[in-house]
Amino acid sequence: MDQLLQRMEQSDLEGAWELAGEELAKGRVAWEIHLALFPLVQRVMNPPFINPHLPKMYGIIREFLPCLEADDLPSLLRLEINEYTRRPKSAQLAKPLLLHESVSFSEIETAIREGEQERVAALMQAFLDQQGNAELARRLLLLGSGYLDRSLGHSISCTAFFLLEMIERRDQDPWPVLGTLAEYFCRGHFHTTPAIPATAEIFPQAELDRHLIRATSGYGVVNLHQTITRYAVERVRHLLSEAEYAHMIACWIDYLGSKEEDALPADTSAEAADDYASFYRYFSKREEQPVLSVLAGLILSAEGRLRVGRYLIKGVCEQYQGDYDPHFLTGLGSALWVVDSCKDRPPIAMNALRQFLNYFFNKDKSVA
Repeated sequence: MDQLLQRMEQSDLEGAWELAGEELAKGRVAWEIHLALFPLVQRVMNPPFINPHLPKMYGIIREFLPCLEADDLPSLLRLEINEYTRRPKSAQLAKPLLLHESVSFSEIETAIREGEQERVAALMQAFLDQQGNAELARRLLLLGSGYLDRSLGHSISCTAFFLLEMIERRDQDPWPVLGTLAEYFCRGHFHTTPAIPATAEIFPQAELDRHLIRATSGYGVVNLHQTITRYAVERVRHLLSEAEYAHMIACWIDYLGSKEEDALPADTSAEAADDYASFYRYFSKREEQPVLSVLAGLILSAEGRLRVGRYLIKGVCEQYQGDYDPHFLTGLGSALWVVDSCKDRPPIAMNALRQFLNYFFNKDKSVA
């Protein structure tokens, strides 16, 4: 695994996949190789954008596991290794030998404001050691909540999946995550936590649904990010108080602005695809409506929703030609979350699928 990470660091695509292929041939499980990529993935960049799209993609891939069978994982791993290897990596930040004895979060905000990346990372590490990773995550998420308009939602969506993976991977040193977050927050100038109400009422479900229909309406990267951002907020809800969660939702609704809803009629009586081969015949033609038709009949049952996930993940991997927009996977993650969360509200589920498929089938590679 060390050799694999070294070849990926050097952008040696052929050598990296050769090593990974050898490990798979020897019986190593593809998911084990995925997990071993953690330290390197945190530094994979997507220029000219400052947003850490690839580490976010890495975190979201964990959410695909329930949908997939063991034989599905190698093609997803190949896509991952190719994408992480071919892209530039940020320099590895040296971890300080001595950390601050006592750190307040306001000190982290001040260091971000002053653009001192190394100091920010060191302060984050000290705060984590003192307060725990969940508390650091909560404070960084609240800090990012004030910058959704400026960051196209990334100040929460990237931060959320970075931090969730860091919390999940207690076997790993969090330093690579902290280094990248320090760089991102400094470059984004995310340095002031907005005022958080002490108490706040969560919107009624009908109101939340109305806004989710708005988010899943419309095409292109801006509209896709509105859905991804809500997905991220829901995935970190357990880290927040009720008032903080209500604040996050209010920030997300403000981020949607005056956007109108455009709900898709959902015909869940349509004939579902019998198997993956049947689904892929439609998917390979890259035509939105036929694919939606064969998926619509699957969303009402738990087994069917897992099939929706498996079919789409496998289809995205099978279409891979060595160069992908990371939103093809992060956007897919958000669409599958909507499908599962809105299983009893088919119009919202179908809207999310339509938005993702339109992006995947029509994305101009010149726009990332």
